[in-house]
Amino acid sequence: MVACAFLGDEVSGLGFRLAGVEVHCPEPQEVRALFQRLREEARVIVVTAEVAAALPPELLREAELATWPLVLVIPDVRNRVAAPDLVADVRRHLGMAE
Repeated sequence: MVACAFLGDEVSGLGFRLAGVEVHCPEPQEVRALFQRLREEARVIVVTAEVAAALPPELLREAELATWPLVLVIPDVRNRVAAPDLVADVRRHLGMAE
């Protein structure tokens, strides 16, 4: 079993690779199959926002709500796709949103 897997761009992946994370830089057509495979094999999956945008929204939402594995969407170095605002999401779920 893989402790942590990263899906994203090569530049961001370099830092994760140095930390001992299994790094994948998939082509857009490979993202879904790889993500589904890693959901079976990894404890934690870190995905850049750009790669996450290539996934079907319902698949990503299902994975984020699941208790296993932990799925985190983070910004990527190119910042072409905005990452989710986790603080706003938490406030909205707690009924504290403005």
